[in-house]
Amino acid sequence: MRGLTELATAELTYQQVGATRDDALPAGYDRVRRDVVVGHGREAFNRAAAGVFDWRMHREAGLAPISSAERATPGAVVVLRAGLGPVRLTIPCRVVYTVVEDRRRGFAYGTLPGHPERGEEAFLVELAADGAVWIRIRAFSRPASLPARAGGPLTRLAQRYATNRYVAAARRLSR
Repeated sequence: MRGLTELATAELTYQQVGATRDDALPAGYDRVRRDVVVGHGREAFNRAAAGVFDWRMHREAGLAPISSAERATPGAVVVLRAGLGPVRLTIPCRVVYTVVEDRRRGFAYGTLPGHPERGEEAFLVELAADGAVWIRIRAFSRPASLPARAGGPLTRLAQRYATNRYVAAARRLSR
């Protein structure tokens, strides 16, 4: 695995940097759009947003993040690890943007060399006018490695599984 310092200057592995800001995700990729209410009220919003920014959502989802920064900030590198022993995945990403607004907070990261996929994923927490706290996950990706390509439909199932784990983690964090 490349070190965090080396990954900080590596090129992202896709062209459409920042495209998760828009509802129209790029063509030619598998896409994820998931919007789920995870809590209610300003305190729940603050807790969920803090958990997204400090990598707790990822840890609660079962990943082991190693990051160049304690919080998600533009340019921060995070290497997520999943699995055990010989079936361990190393998933390097770099934060490409953050959103820090009164009622919306979150970030997106893009894939770096060594990631099994190419693309971007965004995690936004929003506080609606009625007090509902939403987690909004947007992603676009396509296989980059031979195992990911060979996985076919199993790769998409793994993405859905991870997204479900993120939603459940955001729900717990908002309490």
